[in-house]
Amino acid sequence: MAAKKHHTPGSEVHIKPATWRDLRGVYVLEKACFGRDAWPIWDVLGVLTFPDIVRLKAEEGEQLVGFIAGDERRSEKLAWIATFGVLPGWRRQGIGGRLLQACEVRLQQPLIRLTVRVSNQAAIQLYLQYGYRKVGRWPRYYQKTEDALVLEKRLDRG
Repeated sequence: MAAKKHHTPGSEVHIKPATWRDLRGVYVLEKACFGRDAWPIWDVLGVLTFPDIVRLKAEEGEQLVGFIAGDERRSEKLAWIATFGVLPGWRRQGIGGRLLQACEVRLQQPLIRLTVRVSNQAAIQLYLQYGYRKVGRWPRYYQKTEDALVLEKRLDRG
């Protein structure tokens, strides 16, 4: 089912905590955003229920249009953005930036890392705009064919 385009002036997208009740919406978003790289349903359920995960959704009305999950690894003083996507019809409206900033505020670690396909220039530009920097490259990470860039951001937690 194709997402309707968000173009209603004055309509509000709200950032809220996500729960297991968002399983279907997050799974649909994973498929729409990542295709063959989408997580299986059990991984989506895990990210929605495991402890030490910051999980946020962007909703317009009752429709989930964006999702981000940050995995806190306290012993490493590090958090990983495990998954992050905005439905195609809602991109380039600031939703991704709002989700990313809201997740960063809730993560308690001084360092945040993530991976992104080297071909995903729109996402890379978003991360660079929000202060992430390139720190590595994992060869053939996606579908064993495309490299991943590793980006990180150091947060002032002092």
